[in-house]
Amino acid sequence: MSQPQAEALRQPLSLRLTSGVFLVIWMLIAAFPLFWITVMSFKLPVDSFAANPLSVIFGPDTRAEVGGLSPLDIVLGIVGIYFAIRFARHLAALARMVSIAGQAWLGWIVAVLIYTIAVLVFFVGIVPAVSAGLRDALGGGFLLDPILGATLTHYYSVWVENTFYHQFINSLIVTAGVVLISLTVGTLAAYAIARTGSSIAFWLLIAALIFRALPHSVLVAGYLPPFVNSREILMPLWESGAVGWFFQLFGDEPPTLYGRHWAVIIVLVSINQPFTIWMLRSFFMSIPAELDEAARVDGCSHFQAFRRVIIPVMWPGVITTGLFSFLLAYNDYLVTSLLLDAQSQTMVPAISGYFNRETTTTDQVEAVAAAVSIIAPLFILIMVFQRQIVSGLTAGAVKG
Repeated sequence: MSQPQAEALRQPLSLRLTSGVFLVIWMLIAAFPLFWITVMSFKLPVDSFAANPLSVIFGPDTRAEVGGLSPLDIVLGIVGIYFAIRFARHLAALARMVSIAGQAWLGWIVAVLIYTIAVLVFFVGIVPAVSAGLRDALGGGFLLDPILGATLTHYYSVWVENTFYHQFINSLIVTAGVVLISLTVGTLAAYAIARTGSSIAFWLLIAALIFRALPHSVLVAGYLPPFVNSREILMPLWESGAVGWFFQLFGDEPPTLYGRHWAVIIVLVSINQPFTIWMLRSFFMSIPAELDEAARVDGCSHFQAFRRVIIPVMWPGVITTGLFSFLLAYNDYLVTSLLLDAQSQTMVPAISGYFNRETTTTDQVEAVAAAVSIIAPLFILIMVFQRQIVSGLTAGAVKG
């Protein structure tokens, strides 16, 4: 590229300054609260809600009562976070290396377990051991004396005393079910719609878009009565002389839909499916139909061409769409809070439980710690699939 062309393509100073200002404003509005609640979650309530912002950051009362982080701890933590992010970016390669019997999903499970154990060992085992060993050997000093008050008390209370891991497992069950069903049904439906020339496909997409535009509260209001009264509604089938014997094979009484993970998964899939079909259809439309024809000429059936030729080409689009399905199920509050009971509740609605009792400052900090715990898996997910997400968004996922 010649010098005049480079000068012509360069952004003017005013545009760069405007972009920079908007970026700073976005960081203050969106990123700063995440940073602030993370800092609060590691402090005692007296520091977390201090009027002086410096007290919230440095936590003098927390440092005096339970200790904190030294400059050496901070340096080791930054190094650990850097390598954790770098490691997360190569998690897909690790999954291929450790895949068992060619099963990619087993490889991912093993890779995620290795990554989680490695991160926990470093931050929970190596960093405290190195810091304590040097402090005992050298007797203190600037690099070893705590300067930032920090404690894991609230995280221990949330995950161990309040058994927040139950809600975490429930979230994983609901999220995995929604993503799996949404992508399985969505890819098949979107492929069929993208390759058909019928006008019916257009009206199906319009109907799906209208359904997706409905407020979730309207849909849940229609689902809630059948869910609560499902046993009474289904009882005639169990008592029927013609087909009752068949349904009784599954149990003496009809199941109740309220509080069941699989029932909520069906509701979330029905809400999310129109969006999934629209996104995946955009990817299929960007793939030339000649690929299908070439595969058919080589002897593949329609499904073989779809599985062996089309899916590998649009794999970034599948991952991008799966991420949006994951976020819908993972962050949902309305559906899960109304259709799940306390035993099967997911993480996001469970946080509100800290404010339903007689709320103290300790409860509020524990709620903040629970919120930070929810954020962490999202960052890991973005780090792992960032390349596929960027590739998917630039390959047609945002086209109409």
